[in-house]
Amino acid sequence: MRTELNRRTFVNAAATIAGAAAMAPLLTACGGGADRKTGTNTAKGLKAALPAFVPNTAVKPEIPSVAGGPDAATDPGFLTYPSSPVASVSGVPGKGGKYTAVTPLWGTAPTAGNSFYQAMNKALGVELTMKPADGNNYATIVPTMTAAKKLPDWIQLPTWWNPNFNVGALAGSQLADLTPYLAGDKIKKYPNLAAIPTGAWQTGAWGDKLYGIPSFSSSFVIAGTTFYRRDVLEARGITAGQVKSADDLMSLGKELTDAKRGVWAFDDLWTYLYTAWGAPLKWRIDSGKLVHLFETQEFLEALDWHHRLAKSGCVHPDAIAGDNANAPTRFFSGKVLVQGGGTGVWNLADHQSGVAADKNYRRGAFDVIAADGTSEPVVHMAAATSIMSYINARLKPDQIEELLAVANYLAAPYGTAEYTMTNFGAEGVHHTRVDGIPSFTEDGKKYVQTQTFPFLAGPSAVLSNPGAENVTKDYAAWQAANVKALVKPPFWGMNISMPQAMATAEAAQAVADTVKDCYHGKKKVSDVQAVVATWKSGSGDRLKKWMTENVLEKYGTGQ
Repeated sequence: MRTELNRRTFVNAAATIAGAAAMAPLLTACGGGADRKTGTNTAKGLKAALPAFVPNTAVKPEIPSVAGGPDAATDPGFLTYPSSPVASVSGVPGKGGKYTAVTPLWGTAPTAGNSFYQAMNKALGVELTMKPADGNNYATIVPTMTAAKKLPDWIQLPTWWNPNFNVGALAGSQLADLTPYLAGDKIKKYPNLAAIPTGAWQTGAWGDKLYGIPSFSSSFVIAGTTFYRRDVLEARGITAGQVKSADDLMSLGKELTDAKRGVWAFDDLWTYLYTAWGAPLKWRIDSGKLVHLFETQEFLEALDWHHRLAKSGCVHPDAIAGDNANAPTRFFSGKVLVQGGGTGVWNLADHQSGVAADKNYRRGAFDVIAADGTSEPVVHMAAATSIMSYINARLKPDQIEELLAVANYLAAPYGTAEYTMTNFGAEGVHHTRVDGIPSFTEDGKKYVQTQTFPFLAGPSAVLSNPGAENVTKDYAAWQAANVKALVKPPFWGMNISMPQAMATAEAAQAVADTVKDCYHGKKKVSDVQAVVATWKSGSGDRLKKWMTENVLEKYGTGQ
């Protein structure tokens, strides 16, 4: 099993936890003090701070990337793992420096000073002491460090926890400014870092300066899509291309549902489907003015359809009851045939779990649709990454350069010698080749499989599922068919330092709860309208005013 699966599962789980918020601007809730003003970038300043993009051709994929609109492209696909990994880094990057690094970890922490860490330090030319911290408590561990101003030399800060960490205030005070080392053509000193998409670097920029180093980036990041059991539907003569509108989907639900046999067409669809009605993710601009999702007619139309769907009897009762934990099991067993989900689930682990439940299992996804079946389908892009690492501001310039050289090694492209070492360890010690695929030894399972280094820096994503090449082909084909539909929403990839009161208003928990009850058929659209009216008068209008005056009028939409 590839180490890649662990991190994909983590990133997808994070997106699931964040829900629709994963698609919102990056927000840092903070007070109004003068020391907390770092945040949004100007268009001119951001352009000057961002690194140049230089594609890396060290390893060629069997399925090349396909370009979409600005900052949008499919992930390249690999059907085999390179048999003779090429080197992308000349010599040893480090100069003997000693550093500490903290990353989140879910699982048993590898033993300090283990054989893999020793091998990596030798390859990197530094003594990098890895101190993985419990991922479940990471959001409380890190603020303790920042309050005491005792950050390690290198730390990983997931962007969905920006409010907990107050990254906007840490930038430039406790986190090193990397602009002098990486802006523009300066990044060409680090070719593997230069191959990371520009949009991913934008996620680590604050106040017109660059601070973060991306991992797990992609130019095809969306909240999710609508999946279906391709094997089941095709056996009944139903193909994805037959679903071109919301009416088609409703009709399909009635055709597929057979409650007497314990089969329902749908699990929850709302989170990944409501924009098909033309509703914005969160904001849109009408005639130069900011309009919130809750104020739009399209939002109400989407709610009405989902409410009717819940009442139709085509949604599994457990989904109606709010049980999302068992949604994968319902899908694998064929009790549910269509469900919304994050695209990160489309991988080898999913294939293995599905086939274990049903030997014919095959995941598919409907193409992006417009609800009316005639408008141009659109899918909104999320930030190019949600995993950023930062270097401590107390380090000297030569130390920062040494760690950037290490980051360049860690960001080596898929299938290179450096990637293989970072993700699988030393051959013969931590992994061996089985049918050409790196497979962990017992030491590899103990020390390498639970990842740490890739959370500090990593290459942009690829599609690769050794042993299940059809999964890679299916997902790559779906991305290629839909990449032209990807568009940037307002404030895409912008880091916005937001007061706590505004962050609370933006979360709109009371509205979110009522919306969920509505698309589960428990409350009416009119109930949502009532709670939205209360939200608007209480804090929603203040939020829109704050966003207009502090972001839109000062920095624009980020487009």
